[in-house]
Amino acid sequence: MRIALGVEYDGANFNGWQVQAQGQGRTVQGCVEQALAKVANHDVRVFCAGRTDTGVHATGQTIHFESDAVRKDRGWVHGANAHLPDDVVITWAKPVSDEFHARFSAQRRRYRYVIYTRRVRPTFLSKRVTWEYRMLDIERMQAAANHLLGEHDFSSFRAYGCQAKSPVRTIHELTIHKSIGSGSGENGEFIMLDIEANAFLHHMVRNIVGVLAAIGADEKPVDWAREVLEYRERKLAGVTAPPHGLYLVGVEYPEVFGIPYLSPPQMVW
Repeated sequence: MRIALGVEYDGANFNGWQVQAQGQGRTVQGCVEQALAKVANHDVRVFCAGRTDTGVHATGQTIHFESDAVRKDRGWVHGANAHLPDDVVITWAKPVSDEFHARFSAQRRRYRYVIYTRRVRPTFLSKRVTWEYRMLDIERMQAAANHLLGEHDFSSFRAYGCQAKSPVRTIHELTIHKSIGSGSGENGEFIMLDIEANAFLHHMVRNIVGVLAAIGADEKPVDWAREVLEYRERKLAGVTAPPHGLYLVGVEYPEVFGIPYLSPPQMVW
């Protein structure tokens, strides 16, 4: 039987999602596979919708695995969670057809990037948001972001080590907004960047944030985003934003599979 599950995790203390060579650090995949194996009473291999990097979080990761063990949905959830550390949890489980694949059946993926602007660095939010000491103009950022909507060659926004065969991706939504009730100036404020695309290149979201932040700080003109896109050359683009503010918040699948499409949780932002 093939089982799909939702996974939520704080990536601050993980060496990314994917299992690494022995001795190369703690991973989310490793923790989840070990927990599920104890419930299934056999070794388990899981497949995910998106392999997040070191320090990146998720509230809506989707995975699947196969097992001949008979368990109720809540049995997989509560059983696995009993063996998982505090910074990762299974949120739901359901049987799916053999046609479902967590990665290849996905139609869209959605990320949220959270920036906290304040003159001095935060303490309690460390490794859960990206601190930005500059004040950012979100209207300038949104005007620049609009250049990136649609289908484009995102070579300027992919990591040098990206293994994707094609740099062409389609961004369906890219919006920048401040948190309701957010402070300002010395009190700090939260700025959210919500982005949804058919798929993402390695470091694509973080490289987009790097370009938009420079524009929001008035260090670059609004049209620079379009120019960077047209360069199709990573070395001519901006810096890569840190991983700490990045969250995988949802994965969309065809309705026939009945997979929940989760929205960002109501956190402090």
